[in-house]
Amino acid sequence: MAKEKKKETVLVLGGGGFLGSHTADALSAAGYKVRIFDRTPSPYLSPEQEMIVGDIMDTELISKVVKGCDYIYHFAGIADLEDAKQRPVDTCRINVLGTVQALEAARKIGIKRFIFASTVYVYSNSGGFYRASKQACENFIEEYHKTYDLPYTILRYGSLYGRRAGLKNGINRLIRSAIEDGEIIYNGDPEAMREYIHVNDAAQLSVDILDKKYANRRLMLTGQNRMRVVDLMKMIAEMVPNKPQVNFGEKTLSAHYVMTPYNYNPKLAHKLTSNDHIELGQGLLDCIDDIYENED
Repeated sequence: MAKEKKKETVLVLGGGGFLGSHTADALSAAGYKVRIFDRTPSPYLSPEQEMIVGDIMDTELISKVVKGCDYIYHFAGIADLEDAKQRPVDTCRINVLGTVQALEAARKIGIKRFIFASTVYVYSNSGGFYRASKQACENFIEEYHKTYDLPYTILRYGSLYGRRAGLKNGINRLIRSAIEDGEIIYNGDPEAMREYIHVNDAAQLSVDILDKKYANRRLMLTGQNRMRVVDLMKMIAEMVPNKPQVNFGEKTLSAHYVMTPYNYNPKLAHKLTSNDHIELGQGLLDCIDDIYENED
């Protein structure tokens, strides 16, 4: 009888969060043994997944957690632009130094691949300290590859939406405002363009990139179609039953790009999309259902 192939183990740093938890689930569905590391226990933990609670800045713990792992996904850190704007020192410490510490731990065990969650903001002069931290991380990852031959894949995500999103997620915030306040307010330019991608699609693509052909590459994961924020708001207003008003606030979110992030030139990335993807309208309806289902 042929010996059964041992399951590969994947460590998901920040695996209790929005994108991290969905990617962890997609990895489990693909047959990987999943180990989740986060500051608090994941509310989405599956029985077959292992949970380890800790801080990305705890170098001794990280060194222990990575042992026996074949791949590392790094989603941990400050991911909100406004949080990063208010906390520049923490953004540098957690996002940049935390990533370097994870890279060092990965190097010491000879990891097969280090997968890093970056952002389309690396193309931009917008994005403030958050963008600067991601650009710095990408540079460190590439230097670790150059110096230590550490394999990597950098994933530059676009605007994500879907179930499990918190209040800092743009679409989730708009939908909740529509349902709870009867009004949708956007504090920014209504003509701003985004390529929204459903988190399930992003998670599946994040697993697909473990194929060897995606090693040592930078990939951009965004939606199939571009849409103005104002048109998205109108879609949401038509979908929720209370027919909310659509308004625009006076506050301008200066860290956010408007039409395109492409005014900075990092290393080129190939865009990876899925032909089998969740259509935006269906995805929005599912987000609305999720909010209603979880009302107290």
